Amino acid sequence: MPFINLMTREISCKLVYYGPGLGGKTTNIEQISERSKPEARGKLVKLATEAERTLFFDFLPLELGEIRGFKTRFHLYTTPGQVYYHASRKLILKGVDGCVFVADSQPARVDANEQSLEEMREDLSEYGLDLDAMPFVVQYNKRDLPGVLSVEELRATLNPRGVPDFEAVANLGVGVFETLKTLARLVFVELKKQQNRLPSNEPDGGFGR
Repeated sequence: MPFINLMTREISCKLVYYGPGLGGKTTNIEQISERSKPEARGKLVKLATEAERTLFFDFLPLELGEIRGFKTRFHLYTTPGQVYYHASRKLILKGVDGCVFVADSQPARVDANEQSLEEMREDLSEYGLDLDAMPFVVQYNKRDLPGVLSVEELRATLNPRGVPDFEAVANLGVGVFETLKTLARLVFVELKKQQNRLPSNEPDGGFGR
C-alpha cells in the first residue's frame, strides 16, 4: 500500500523488479540510477549477498504530475534471484504497489523464468495480493544475445494475459526506461482511482498539473 507523508506532501509507492538469477534486475536499477537526473533520485543502496546484490533507491518522476497536491515518489527494489534467497525475495515483496518481471530471453533459462514467475505469484498471494489485479509489466531482457527465444515464445508462457511488455538490452539501457515509465504510469492510474482516500488542502480537491 502507498505511504502518505503529509509533511512533504508525497505519496511513496514501492516497485519491485523480480525475476530469475542474473536475468538483469540489478542492471535495470543501475541504469535507471545512472541516467536519472540527480535532483529526481535518491542514493543507490546496494546490499551484497554471496552471489548477487539487492539494490534500492527512490526517484521522483515529476512529469507524472500530482494527485490532490501530492507528488508521487517511487521506491525501486530488486530481489536476489538465486533459489536460496526465497525468504529475502518474499520479504521485499511486502507492501509492493507494482512489479516488473525481468525474464532472461535465453532458451536455457526457460524453466528458471517460469519457476520465478510462479514463485512471485504465490508470494504475493500470501500477502493478499493478486498479480492479475495489480500494476505489472514484463521485460524480455538480453535480446542482443544469439539464439534467444522469440518474443512470441516468451509471451506464451510468461505473459498470456497480455500485460505491457518490452524487449530490452539492460546493460545498454535499451528498454529500461520504457519498462519503468509504463509501470510508474500504471501505479499512478491506480492512485488516481483511490484519490478520494487522500487528504487535501485544496478547495476543489482536484489534480495538480
